[in-house]
Amino acid sequence: MRLKNIKGAKEKISQSPYIIKNPEEYKGKYRTLFKKTNPIHLEIGMGKGDFIIGMAKKHPNINFIGVEKFDSVLLRATQKLENIELPNLKLIRFDATEIENVFDHEIDTIYLNFSDPWPKNRHEDRRLTSTKFLKRYDKILKNTKHIIQKTDNRHLFEYSLKSFTDYEYKIENISLNLHEDNIENVETEYEKKFVQLGYPIYMVEVKNRQNFTCKQNVLLGKLNKI
Repeated sequence: MRLKNIKGAKEKISQSPYIIKNPEEYKGKYRTLFKKTNPIHLEIGMGKGDFIIGMAKKHPNINFIGVEKFDSVLLRATQKLENIELPNLKLIRFDATEIENVFDHEIDTIYLNFSDPWPKNRHEDRRLTSTKFLKRYDKILKNTKHIIQKTDNRHLFEYSLKSFTDYEYKIENISLNLHEDNIENVETEYEKKFVQLGYPIYMVEVKNRQNFTCKQNVLLGKLNKI
């Protein structure tokens, strides 16, 4: 369950050097915020920050931006960053529904980790892998679109696979149990809990599709066998 309504959370996060206070002002020029003009990777719905902080530590030659819409959750991330220096990390308090107002064809990779599945059909457009959101990502990703998703929710995973392929993304990598496969991984706080409970973690990496190959059918067939 997400933390909500921590008194003074908004004021406290605004004091963190990692927070971008006026993100719209940097649209199209986010590289100016970082000391090095490296690729920019974006996590949408970063939660308490375990993943984005871990990735920034592990990959100093990539610039990372985390987006979270809840002040109280983002506060936990900024608290973890106290007394830590990561020049390749910035955080934004923002709602993903307005993401195209913040970035302009400058993101190299998007991470979608354990997003809300919004299981009811009437809420489909709120899913971060819906066509509505994929169109938003078109406006912020660079020429090569690259998205990596992790989830414990089988129905959201199946929905996302169809959504990606219908939108002409090509599956580059897929796992039906990430923690049993030999794939590089930095865990989120939710992921750690799900793994302890014995839930499989699903992962898919997609890029914009140039040519449809038999690899696509092989990977989708792998899912249908379980």
